[in-house]
Amino acid sequence: MTQLKPLNPAMAATNPPPVMEARRWIAGLTFPADRPLINVSQAAPVDLPPEGLRQAIADASLYDANAHLYGPVLGLPALRAEIASQWSLAYGGAIAPEQVAITQGCNQAFCAVLSTLAGAGDEVILPTPWYFNHKMWLDMAGLSAIPLATGSDLIPQAEAAAALITPRTRAIVLVSPNNPGGVEYPVETLAAFRDLARARGLALIVDETYRDFDGRTGRPHDLFTDPDWDDCFIQLYSFSKAYRLTGHRVGSIVASTARLAEVEKFLDTVAICPSQLGQIGALWGMRNLAQWVAGERDEILARRDAMVEGFHTLSDWKLLGCGAYFAYVEHPFDLSSEEVCKAAVTQASVLMLPGSMFQPEGSPEGRRQIRIAFANIDRVGIAELFRRLATFHP
Repeated sequence: MTQLKPLNPAMAATNPPPVMEARRWIAGLTFPADRPLINVSQAAPVDLPPEGLRQAIADASLYDANAHLYGPVLGLPALRAEIASQWSLAYGGAIAPEQVAITQGCNQAFCAVLSTLAGAGDEVILPTPWYFNHKMWLDMAGLSAIPLATGSDLIPQAEAAAALITPRTRAIVLVSPNNPGGVEYPVETLAAFRDLARARGLALIVDETYRDFDGRTGRPHDLFTDPDWDDCFIQLYSFSKAYRLTGHRVGSIVASTARLAEVEKFLDTVAICPSQLGQIGALWGMRNLAQWVAGERDEILARRDAMVEGFHTLSDWKLLGCGAYFAYVEHPFDLSSEEVCKAAVTQASVLMLPGSMFQPEGSPEGRRQIRIAFANIDRVGIAELFRRLATFHP
């Protein structure tokens, strides 16, 4: 019998991907015709991109020879320039194309940036509940994820983070609008973290994957208005949600040119260059789909309102945060969140993710919490979700 060769201890200690784990809960199951599965486990669009964007990708595939060749490691110059221009206007700051890099999705952006910032044994502060893929990469890289508790409002506090900084700390990572909590971090909160990072010589990484669905008007923060923003601030973004480009894997990093010179080493080694067709689609979307994205935002915000209203009817459940693609809740049962979520599959045909996937191992908060990714169910589906939860008792 062939024995498994030795594993990297850091990889062996990394938890399995939560979404894949949850999918195994429904493997081989059939659901009643009058109660089909409601899958609120993953925050990813399932509908096709708009036809015009698909046509742009198709035309490039057929008629643009360069679309099938290696491109620049840091991405297409036209896309980098478009991001710099649009972001400068949207955030009221000055961003140069040389301060933008394109990646194979936002997860790769995170991995690339962290690879330039920290080595085995270093520490990175993550607010809890955290985005599980961020925690997984830190574990794989031999980095220590230092949990920053956020309290009942799910908003992290810079003062609390300051108490966690040690000589091994290299970065603070924030996600706003938040995954999994759904909350939108106040402008003042992000500014306080910027000031802390700058004073302590750290990087502040802000993942804005869901910025297109922020419920507020105006810019979500003032970090780019600082003329020296690139001395500590790094922004991550994903085109997957706004333009439904999940399968094309297009993300971005906005950072100093010195940082991107280091990022280029990682990207060249891992992927050589981002997908040409995906970048072409993202560029077409940026130039042509502003009104369409605004309509998508309106629909997501309407679904958010339906989720908030629905939890008003479930008095024994507690809504902790709701926004972007997510509702984050406390369940009322004397069971762990994993037990509750597994029971919901068989008893209510609902697939959710337990809070234990977003919290440190053994966390009492994770035992009570659940993430519901509602962006892929319409308001009729949301109403059905609440009808099922109202009668669900594991």
